[in-house]
Amino acid sequence: MALLLLVFVAAPEARAQNFQSQAPFAFLLDSDSGAVLYEKSADDPMVPASMAKIATALVAFQEIGAGRLNLDSEIGISENAWRKGGAPARGTTMFAMVRSRIKLSDILQGLIVQAGNDAAIALAEAIAGDEATFGRVMTERVRALGLTKSVFRNATGMPDPEQRVTARELALLANHIVKTYPELYKIFGQKEFTWNKIRQVNRNPLLTMEIGADGLQTGDLEESGYGLVGSAIENGQRLIVVVNGLKNGRDRAAEARKLLEWGFRAFEKRQLFADGEVIGEASVYGGEKGRIALRTKGAVSLLLPRGAGERLSARIVYQGPLNVPVQEGAAVAQLVVSRGDVKTLEVPLYAAETVKAGSLQSRALDALLEVSTGWVRQALARITRS
Repeated sequence: MALLLLVFVAAPEARAQNFQSQAPFAFLLDSDSGAVLYEKSADDPMVPASMAKIATALVAFQEIGAGRLNLDSEIGISENAWRKGGAPARGTTMFAMVRSRIKLSDILQGLIVQAGNDAAIALAEAIAGDEATFGRVMTERVRALGLTKSVFRNATGMPDPEQRVTARELALLANHIVKTYPELYKIFGQKEFTWNKIRQVNRNPLLTMEIGADGLQTGDLEESGYGLVGSAIENGQRLIVVVNGLKNGRDRAAEARKLLEWGFRAFEKRQLFADGEVIGEASVYGGEKGRIALRTKGAVSLLLPRGAGERLSARIVYQGPLNVPVQEGAAVAQLVVSRGDVKTLEVPLYAAETVKAGSLQSRALDALLEVSTGWVRQALARITRS
């Protein structure tokens, strides 16, 4: 069920700044508000290449958070990890020695700073026993975050016909890591790391541009093109950028920088709703009352184009009517805000009160109304199909 909540139209003479990215896949997210500033093929499947290592890092961070690993835990480098991901493989590697044991703190730097495939495989084997099982763990962990389209089959991002992600979900994954693991996230901003007497610089070109960048990961394969997930802060505002499918590293760096600089320059923050403000209602089935107030947790703010002339609309979306009992504070709906045709923000809405079951008479009446509504829906469906 969707309820149109509001429509706001800015000054008609003002027009939002037009922007186009050359990247086949592009996404720009405001970290704090969750506002989508730009999207292009954001929900289409794409090959992640080494950007998959962000999900590998997530699993490692979760294991640390759960106490199953710590930064002093020793990770073994098997012959498989060395042969498939080390120097013999001629890919990105931390040059770990076969059958050595390395502290997790160093493995994470090898994984994130050096994009080491040997580090990724060693982590997979330490956590899940083998890389295929770890790929399933990666997928399960991102599913738990609400990312429904991304599928991982290995820890490295090496080619696999089933391994696909979307630009939107990579940005959401990156933002989750930024907010949930701020101390471990700092590794992504580390500009270099030396292991086995070999110094390697971080492959993220944004880190050297003095634009406030502090992460995350690049990737490139023949089938994926050149991609990047990046993050930068300016005046306390953090943006997350994803680009993929570019022809070379130069274009990748230029497009990511262009998106970030445009995002910082072209938008302004506006508050839509105050903390705890009641913003709408949802219908209730079989309750002591027929409707329940909905509110957000925390203020709801949105980044909008400066001087925009676009229409801003918001909808309350839920599976309804809600079944009783409904407990105060339960997440029961979503507030979806759109700017023109682009969905820019989606935040959960919570029951502002408790609604218990009503009398038998009121519940019978609700049932009759719901059956009637169902008939109407079926009739409309038949008309649509005919």
